[in-house]
Amino acid sequence: MPSKIYADAKSALEGLTFDGMTVMAGGFGLCGIPENLIA
Repeated sequence: MPSKIYADAKSALEGLTFDGMTVMAGGFGLCGIPENLIA
């Protein structure tokens, strides 16, 4: 199984993103619910 640990976000998303794409991420627990990102 390949490692899921990457040196940085750019290398983790390599091959998954394209020009003009927006990446949104929430945090941990209730304070990290990405409801404002979705809205």
